[in-house]
Amino acid sequence: MLQELSIDNFAIIPHLQIDFNQGMTVLSGETGAGKSIIIDAVGLLAGGRGSQEFIRTGSPKAVLQAAFVIDATNQKLMQVLADLGIEVSDEQLIIQREIHRSGRNVIRVNGMLLNLTTLKQVGEFLVDIHGQNEHQELMQPEKHLAMLDEYVGSQLVDLKDQYQQTFHEYRQVLKAVNEKQQNQQAWAQRFDMLKFQVEELEDAALTIGEEDQLLAERSRLNNFQKIMSALELVSIKLSGDEAAGALDNLGEAMQAMQSIENIDESYHEISETIDSSFYALQEIVKDVSNQIDLLEYDEERLNQIEQRLDLIHQLERKYGPDVEAMLAYLTKIKAEFTKMENVSANSDQLEEQLAAITQQLQKRGAALSALRQASAVTLADKIHQQLKDLYMEKARFSVNFKPRTTFQLDGIDEVEFYIQTNPGETAKPLAKIASGGELSRMMLAMKTIFAQNQGVTSIVFDEVDTGVSGRVAQAIAEKIATIADHSQVLTITHLPQVAAMADQHYLIQKTVINERTETSINLLDEQQRARELARMISGAEVTDLSLANATELLALANSKKKESHA
Repeated sequence: MLQELSIDNFAIIPHLQIDFNQGMTVLSGETGAGKSIIIDAVGLLAGGRGSQEFIRTGSPKAVLQAAFVIDATNQKLMQVLADLGIEVSDEQLIIQREIHRSGRNVIRVNGMLLNLTTLKQVGEFLVDIHGQNEHQELMQPEKHLAMLDEYVGSQLVDLKDQYQQTFHEYRQVLKAVNEKQQNQQAWAQRFDMLKFQVEELEDAALTIGEEDQLLAERSRLNNFQKIMSALELVSIKLSGDEAAGALDNLGEAMQAMQSIENIDESYHEISETIDSSFYALQEIVKDVSNQIDLLEYDEERLNQIEQRLDLIHQLERKYGPDVEAMLAYLTKIKAEFTKMENVSANSDQLEEQLAAITQQLQKRGAALSALRQASAVTLADKIHQQLKDLYMEKARFSVNFKPRTTFQLDGIDEVEFYIQTNPGETAKPLAKIASGGELSRMMLAMKTIFAQNQGVTSIVFDEVDTGVSGRVAQAIAEKIATIADHSQVLTITHLPQVAAMADQHYLIQKTVINERTETSINLLDEQQRARELARMISGAEVTDLSLANATELLALANSKKKESHA
């Protein structure tokens, strides 16, 4: 259950700290006082999506924190926590969430940093928030299948997984067949083009760095005479016989300096420098001589290089700016060509494969549908019982199944909730004939049933009693109180009948302090509860009569609770 909630700089709330007990807690107050803001905070701590708009004006961040007491026997929750590496002590989870103006979102569960996705995995076991927007789900037939599956629960998981796995395989085969059948000519043209390109690039036998090597070799051959002349001149000038070469002159200088190098340190340094230069020059002469010996003009090789470069440049104009890009393109088209080649080789088998997987998908879809239809019957029976308690005993709820014309990811059924509100009438779509009060009771009936399967620690009802009054309001109050016998329930309400059934009643108020709007919360004692119920009964002005009615309503509620616990 939710044990404690702390809110800082969230919307119009500068700071609030609320302690919650087991049973039924009611939050009441004038419209706009901030009741739903508190529920928004709980929702964010359970994995809801936040935004900078939640941060109180003038504050750098909003900080939310909650302490939950969890059930260690809930194996699914404990497994999720173990998988996330979250350590639990004293069966308590501390969730903290910071929303910064910079967009940064910091989430911690028992001190461990989580992202929003993993927080939502944990939050699904902690809080089930049921608000007025869920009435809209009843008005949207496309949501009804998911709601039915929520009721079926774990029994459905394996069948649905098997169906969806087969569905994905079916879509892949169907796509391959359609691609080939819809445009056979274009497919064949693409196949031929890829075949030509793959062969052309593979025949070229390109290698990375080859073009640079060829360009360098071509440059040497095209400049053969220039290179030869330069190398010979260098050889002559360094060690030629026509006159004393540079190497001979440097050798004589080296001998001269060696004869005086011991006289002065500066002469010794000059001598060493000349020595180094002499031996370096010897190496240069040797290298030049080797280059002259290696130098050879090969006109046939030059022609081969020109032809190879011409081929590479032609391919670059077609397939990429350089050899590396062309090789990457070859890898890409070769994969596509191989796939098409396999399809072509197995084209006769594709239709057979599609027929076989279609049959398998139909079989698994039928099994999924059968489980849903059987569960729909039990769901209808349970909802009838719940509706009796909510003064809709004449209503008949049913789940209408209609086979789809095509396979879909969630199955072969179209599902829509139907209701017969009066005897003798034909059952019609719930979304078309149910009133606001009927939708409230229908959703409450479904939540009462679903809550038994979900195992969440806290259930939140955000103004689910909209559109009802009188004895129906009393019935809804008793129904919520019954749920609170087994789960912690937090309820926002404007109905005094619902508020009277609370085990704990908080009053939410909005005030202006220093020209800033702030929300505050106060736990009411019995006398304060009577005055708040009187306000809910009569409006802003509390009269003696409304106060008497409120006191009587509280006494009646206490009597009802004693009867239910007897």
